[in-house]
Amino acid sequence: MSELPPDLPRLRTLETWLVVSLDRVRRRIAEAEQREAAMRTVRAGPAEPGWVLAYLRERGRPVPAAIHTDDCSLAGKHTKPLTREEARHALTEGSLPACEICRPDSDLGLLD
Repeated sequence: MSELPPDLPRLRTLETWLVVSLDRVRRRIAEAEQREAAMRTVRAGPAEPGWVLAYLRERGRPVPAAIHTDDCSLAGKHTKPLTREEARHALTEGSLPACEICRPDSDLGLLD
């Protein structure tokens, strides 16, 4: 005994309902995939390390001291975020030293 109706009009109606339902499910799946992809992007974080310019305070004024990676604990609390290009420029042409612990010059490809 079949669970489906025997006549063509009811079978066509059932087919239409199933197609509409399948479209709704596929749209919901696409929305869920987009949400998950967005969450993976947020969780992944930056692909490369960041860099910071650490400052010393002399007579209440900031004085550039050294370049660090952004996760270096020696950078202190007075820092400014730098892009890759800014960090490379500061190390090569700005005559600022690289931290000897976190070695930002190595991450930037300035050392072998």
